[in-house]
Amino acid sequence: MSAKFSTLEEDDREPELPEEKGHKAMARADRRLSQGERESRFLVKRSEDYQVFDNVFDVPTLMTINQMVDDGIIKHVRGSLAAGKESKVYIAEAPDGSLRILKVYLTVSAEFKKRMQYIAGDPRFSDIKKGSRNLMTLWAKKEFKNMQAAHAAGVTVPAPISVQKNVLAMEFIGDSEGNSTPSLVQSDVTRDDYLQLIGQMSLLYQKARLVHADLSEYNVFKTDKGIMLFDFGSAVDIQHPNSKQFLVRDVINVNRFFAKRGIDVMDTARAVEKITGETK
Repeated sequence: MSAKFSTLEEDDREPELPEEKGHKAMARADRRLSQGERESRFLVKRSEDYQVFDNVFDVPTLMTINQMVDDGIIKHVRGSLAAGKESKVYIAEAPDGSLRILKVYLTVSAEFKKRMQYIAGDPRFSDIKKGSRNLMTLWAKKEFKNMQAAHAAGVTVPAPISVQKNVLAMEFIGDSEGNSTPSLVQSDVTRDDYLQLIGQMSLLYQKARLVHADLSEYNVFKTDKGIMLFDFGSAVDIQHPNSKQFLVRDVINVNRFFAKRGIDVMDTARAVEKITGETK
């Protein structure tokens, strides 16, 4: 009986107008939006700064950058600075007006599979979970810790500021207009530059107990205050089983570059002894 009354009540209702049906359809469609899509729309509406990301990053990465804004690490993002196989680098402005670097590790990158040799065997990172996002987060954390150790040991590096998931914030090395300081490959170099670099590698090894493991003329700044190392993602603890092999490769790369520029360099064995302090 109740079912009959229910049917009669439904039949007695006035038919919906086409306009009302359209509004309800739109409301249903809006409710079907995933949480991720809602968050993405929120981020785009919140700030035009996110347009500089060129729709490259996924929602979790954008949310991480948004959290850095909320935490006062950055105020807004100015624009893109550099792009590589593993990461993209952006210039951001801090709340005090100073410039900072945001290094965003790409959450989908086959290149990282080749990088496992720099993590496996490092006693600081024994617990490695599967999944590309976990690996990106671990790599960002690894570079941040390496920079902290180097900075604390007195090695001249960009000051590390914060790391959240796959996004690393650090000091910007350049002028107030956002022009980055040139690397060695873009600079005129001298014998003093070479000796400074060997000295920085020695400090890194003996005090920070790290080997850069990816050192070349492309990741060394020549600043007004001297030589500065950067790009520490591959750096390993000296207890890593391949640390000496990586150190020798770093020395060979450095020597090759300076020798091509006509600078007198130490032989590889002598340079390694000087860096490690293991003189014979």
